Amino acid sequence: MNIVVLGAGAWGTALAISAAQSQTADRRVSLWARDARQCDAMRQARENTHYLPGVALPHSLRLTNESLDAQAAWLTTADLVVVATPMAALRELLGCLSNLKAPVAWLCKGFEASRSAASPGSLGHEILAQVAPVLQAGALSGPSFALEVARAQPTALVAASEHACVRDALVSAFHSPSLRVYANEDLVGVEVGGAVKNVLAIATGLCDGLGLGLNARAALITRGLSEMTRLGLALGAKADTFMGLSGLGDLVLTSTGDLSRNRKVGQLLAQGMNLQQAVDSLGHVAEGVYSARTVVQRARLLGVDMPISEGVVALLEGRLQPAQVVAALMGRDPKDEAC
Repeated sequence: MNIVVLGAGAWGTALAISAAQSQTADRRVSLWARDARQCDAMRQARENTHYLPGVALPHSLRLTNESLDAQAAWLTTADLVVVATPMAALRELLGCLSNLKAPVAWLCKGFEASRSAASPGSLGHEILAQVAPVLQAGALSGPSFALEVARAQPTALVAASEHACVRDALVSAFHSPSLRVYANEDLVGVEVGGAVKNVLAIATGLCDGLGLGLNARAALITRGLSEMTRLGLALGAKADTFMGLSGLGDLVLTSTGDLSRNRKVGQLLAQGMNLQQAVDSLGHVAEGVYSARTVVQRARLLGVDMPISEGVVALLEGRLQPAQVVAALMGRDPKDEAC
């Protein structure tokens, strides 16, 4: 099987490492880096020192910086192409791959940045419909920190697509003794879970940073899951998806794990940093910062109530201070839990 991973950040590198560690004789894994200098540095060190320091790259893993020409042999001979860039680059890469015959999957979680209040950003499957409608594609998602996957620590993911060939290719490429991959036809639900959990993780980080306690964290996660489900159903997702790995599973991990960048943003804001300082201190992308406004815009357009997400946006935009966000949430009128 010929697997190509486009994007040499932490997550793309981790999955490429995982796939390359397979003992299958006919397997070939290529990791593409946009930055030629980064690619050269990884070749020399056999390590991605910027994103995954201390994790060795398998000798079988091929590193490349070749042109993303859709007609190039190294792409057209692939059995699976995985886009491992931030959401901001997904539109460009899907456009480049629009005529590819092989299955394509993306790893990024979130909404594309909003262009205006009347035209909020899109989820991955919506971008796909706009720029590459004939491409057979989907998403690989679920509760996963890149470092743990690279270290072959037990992890479970979801391969989501309406196309069986995409789901099957992802399972064949990445299912292993340390990585379980489950198939799911509900791409919309898997994407909504992956996008909204990042926003909610900022809220739980704020909760932890303010020292509000475990009761408060549990309440935020549980009510956040309700928000996520409401938005997903309004967008056409299936309710069951949000009780699975890409919903509840990813929400719990990102909201409680010390490796969560989105949770860290909330903690830093609670400690008094402004948003720019918090983001700059990470050194990596925190998708929730860029997705929060779009999550709220889409919810408003659909008439979906998402008070936690609204509070996160008010915090990010500087309209409310950390303690004011908490006061606003706790001061809401009583309501039925099912609402």
